Amino acid sequence: MFFATPVFAAEAAEHGAEHGVGPLFSIFGLEVSSVVTTMWGLMIILFLLSYLATRKLEKIPENRLQNAMELVLELLFKQLSPIMGGEKMAKRYFPLLGSFFILILASNYSGLLPGAGKLPGIQAPTSTLSVTAGLAIVVFISTHYFGVKTKGIGYFKHFVQPLPFLLPLNIIEEFVRPLSLSLRLYGNIFGEEMVVASLFALVPLFVPIPMMLLGILFGLIQAFVFTMLAALYIGTAAAEHH
Repeated sequence: MFFATPVFAAEAAEHGAEHGVGPLFSIFGLEVSSVVTTMWGLMIILFLLSYLATRKLEKIPENRLQNAMELVLELLFKQLSPIMGGEKMAKRYFPLLGSFFILILASNYSGLLPGAGKLPGIQAPTSTLSVTAGLAIVVFISTHYFGVKTKGIGYFKHFVQPLPFLLPLNIIEEFVRPLSLSLRLYGNIFGEEMVVASLFALVPLFVPIPMMLLGILFGLIQAFVFTMLAALYIGTAAAEHH
C-alpha cells in the first residue's frame, strides 16, 4: 500500500522552505520536494518522447519527432568528437554524455514554466545545489571508472606527473572539477530564476519577457558547457596518452 503524509505550510517553514525547496509531502518518512516532483515529471516526459521517437525507427525518417531528435543528437555528437579525440571515443561515451545534455537542458527549461519556483510541485531541478552536485559526482566517478577500466592501475600515474611532489595539487584538482561543475550550473540557473522572479514582483507585465528569452539561451549554454566539460574530463582520463 502507498502512504503519503502531507506537509503543511507551517511544517515547511520549520524546515526553512525557500525558493520552493520545502517538502510537499513525505513517503515513509522520506520528504518529497518540488524538485523531486519536477524531476519525476521530466523523466516521464523524456521517456515518452524517446519511446515515440524510436518505436518505429526509419533509415530515412518521416517521423518529425525522430527527425528532431536525430538532428539534436547529431549536432551534439559533432561537437563531442574533437573534444574526445575522435568519433570512436565520442561514440563510446555518447549515451552518458547525451543523457547529461538532454536531462540538464530539460531541467533548465522547466524553470521557465509559469510559476516555477513559486508554485508547489514545480521547480527547476538544476536551480538546487543538491541536483547539480549529484550530476557532478556522477561525472567524477565516471571519469575515474573509465580511466581505470581503460588503463588499469597505470591510470593513477597521472597523479604524480609531471613531478611526484605535485601529487597533493593533482588530487585537489580532481576534487575541484566536480565542485566547479556543480556551482557553475547551479549559480547560473538559480541566478536567472531570481532575476525573473524579482522582475515579476516589480513589473509583472512584459518586463520579465526579455530575461525569460535570454533564459532559453542561457539554459542551452549551461547544458552544453556541462556536457563539454564532462566529455573533456572523461576523454582525457580514458585517452591512451595524457
